[in-house]
Amino acid sequence: MRTTHEIGTKERIVRATSRLMQRQGYEATGLKQISQEAQATLGSVYHFFPGGKTELAVAAIHHGDREFADLLRAVLERVDDPAEAIIACADELAEGLRDSGWLDGCPITTTALENAGRVPDIQRAAEQAFANWRGLVSDKLHRSGFPEDVACDLAHTVINTLEGAEMSAQVSRSETPLQLAGRHLARLVNSYR
Repeated sequence: MRTTHEIGTKERIVRATSRLMQRQGYEATGLKQISQEAQATLGSVYHFFPGGKTELAVAAIHHGDREFADLLRAVLERVDDPAEAIIACADELAEGLRDSGWLDGCPITTTALENAGRVPDIQRAAEQAFANWRGLVSDKLHRSGFPEDVACDLAHTVINTLEGAEMSAQVSRSETPLQLAGRHLARLVNSYR
């Protein structure tokens, strides 16, 4: 992994914004705090993101989308059986959440919920992220022999359930909600075979 100084200024700004918004939301994250966390000048923030905080939030959501998609893709490729892959994904989410001291839940949920219906660009970026994640799960299920419509429906359920379980795990500071969700989602997937 590259150190902070090996990453370009724009990327540092996006990553800092993503992490801050993940932990404290859009409203509580200021541009000055972002510039400090990114070790960049406030002028650099405005240079790279002339559209201000909204443009930066959209870039941060896209970063969070890629970050979670990479994790999801890696697990889905590593574990052949789709039901077992979902359990493994839930377990990895639980481990990552625990290792972060229960701070780093979904990289976009806080910002997306805070702006639902108010900031269309943020809402669209969040919906694109969720659609991307559903697509990864749906593709795995379809490649594993599930009909396309069933794979799509199950993918919605998997992502929705993992999102809710992750939030519950974060609030309760326990891996149990994610572990239970993974096991029950696996049973659901297996019931369609």
